[in-house]
Amino acid sequence: MTTTEETKIISPRVLFRSFAIAEMLTWAGLIAALILRAFDTANLVPIAGGIHGFIFLCYSASTIFVWVNQRWRFQIGLTGLLLAIVPFATVPFEIVVDRKGLLTGEWRLAPGGEAPRGFIEHVQAWVLRHVLLSIILLILLVAALFITLLWLGPPVPRN
Repeated sequence: MTTTEETKIISPRVLFRSFAIAEMLTWAGLIAALILRAFDTANLVPIAGGIHGFIFLCYSASTIFVWVNQRWRFQIGLTGLLLAIVPFATVPFEIVVDRKGLLTGEWRLAPGGEAPRGFIEHVQAWVLRHVLLSIILLILLVAALFITLLWLGPPVPRN
């Protein structure tokens, strides 16, 4: 499969929708784990929280990637990022931006597409030319960030 075929399979819309749904589902898992913990059942919060944190980082990265590709206004991109903090808000946001046509089209900086302008677009164009290598590097980067955050501990002090 060539890079061009790979970028057509996963359009900006498919990428963004996939992580918006995953973010929503991991919120549900985290909330369910918190509720179960209140009833003195097994503490699944560290597992659900870890999965949710990993997907949160992936959603954030994909939001920025789609934001650059689709040339969203700053307010739209920032809203997409901030709504990941609100439980179940990523899917309604995805529906709204999709209905407004803000997820249509292919990767504009893919090979044979537009010429990149500026540092961020050059990075995105490189990623779209080296999809498999980029996925591996992104997984390693997100994993390193995730491990660092786990090492730092939870955002609230433990009692």
